[in-house]
Amino acid sequence: MSDKIKYELEFPIHASTSMLYNYISTPSGLSEWFADNVNSRGEFFTFIWDDSEEKAKLISKRSGERIKFRWLDEDGNESEYFFEIKIQEDEITKDVSIVVIDFAEEDEVEESKLLWENQISDLKHVIGSV
Repeated sequence: MSDKIKYELEFPIHASTSMLYNYISTPSGLSEWFADNVNSRGEFFTFIWDDSEEKAKLISKRSGERIKFRWLDEDGNESEYFFEIKIQEDEITKDVSIVVIDFAEEDEVEESKLLWENQISDLKHVIGSV
């Protein structure tokens, strides 16, 4: 398996950091925009899209700021790949952005970025920040 490439995206969003945190850190919030359904058992999350299911372990979070998941392989072992969603607020302007850090195969980076753009667009619709 080839190594994946790490990339980072930033999306301006008009919402409070506390409201956004609920949408990025809870199964019910994530299932409104990130996946069709999200279940959790403690630190383990299952993300369901159509007929596919991916499992991840919550490896860090800071209330109101960020959440980070590490993907699990088919055997339930942690992979080296993760995705992180951070909420940034400019101290002066109070502008809020979501920063996504993720990995993709070299030939799938652009497609993966487009997927995130669509998902963040869905999030903006859900919270009324269009």
